[in-house]
Amino acid sequence: RIVVKVGSGVLSGGGEGLDGAVLRRLAGEIAKARAAGDEIVLVSSGAILAGRERLKLEGRPSVQLKQAAAAVGQSRLMRAWEAAFARPRITVAQVLLSGDDLHHRERYLNARNTLLTLLRLGVVPIVNENDTVAVEEIKFGDNDGLSALVAGLVDANILVLLTDQDGLYSEDPRVHPTATLIAEVKPGMRLARTSKAGPWGTGGMESKVRAARQAAEGGVLAVVANGTKAGILTAVLAGKGVGTSFLPGDKPLAKRRQWLAFASHPKGRIVVDAGAREALTAKAKSLLASGVKSISSAFEPGDVVSLVEDGAEFARGLTNFSSRDLEKIKGMKTSQIEGVLGHKPADEVVHRDNLAVLKR
Repeated sequence: RIVVKVGSGVLSGGGEGLDGAVLRRLAGEIAKARAAGDEIVLVSSGAILAGRERLKLEGRPSVQLKQAAAAVGQSRLMRAWEAAFARPRITVAQVLLSGDDLHHRERYLNARNTLLTLLRLGVVPIVNENDTVAVEEIKFGDNDGLSALVAGLVDANILVLLTDQDGLYSEDPRVHPTATLIAEVKPGMRLARTSKAGPWGTGGMESKVRAARQAAEGGVLAVVANGTKAGILTAVLAGKGVGTSFLPGDKPLAKRRQWLAFASHPKGRIVVDAGAREALTAKAKSLLASGVKSISSAFEPGDVVSLVEDGAEFARGLTNFSSRDLEKIKGMKTSQIEGVLGHKPADEVVHRDNLAVLKR
């Protein structure tokens, strides 16, 4: 099962709008992969690009102008993909997501069920961020981040990020001609700062690196490759060593922890002491009330909370206590909880099974 993300820089073919020849070429390569037995989910940028072309927009856009361009361009993007997949007779489906859809566990699972059902029906889902309604609080930020979430959502084996560069370089090759291509990135490997997107884009190589590392943390092999080259997807899936491969670690995050780490939206913050952080990160322990120093924002039992120490978030988890009750028992021993509250819903504030330690 493969998630393929295609950026606007690829879909434009170097021009100002969607390039039908590029879409037909990619559709042909996806059809070839499907014929070999692979399942494909396509995460496609291009709505803003198509809308910008239709509206003849130029200059540095506001968020509202991007949303308007996306509203005009989304139907044009889907018509272009339907036309591209017409020759191989493949049915496609439009799936628009916003960050809010995946922040909530129930909606996250609903999105997963829909995508898996489409794959069982032999359909190629074409996923895009719902740019028309997305605002800063709920945006994925770019379709690279969305593709990493989708890879975890559908239990993908491979995430392929197609861009207009050959892969990740030691330095920005457009500024430093002597930069060299990095063939392989292992977990924990330090990388130089990479290029960002232009005013009409939301990605850039920096977001692709972030997305690839996120996917690899979840056990998915991620490859950044040059989608402007014919046959590139076929070469990646054949294991021919093109582009930059981000290798998954030996102990990938479980699916529930992937959602907590990458897709959840914390309702509040729990500040813990250094000893509690050490117990959670190095010893895989649960968070107890004795390690809690302070609480900010209101939350209820079952909500996602950020765990913070020395001003930095280091983990997320599901709390067993409301902010009101936790304020009363912070710093106390577990044996004291029932005497203070009159009840004890759990021994742990956050159980280790409902905790994700963040590696960023």
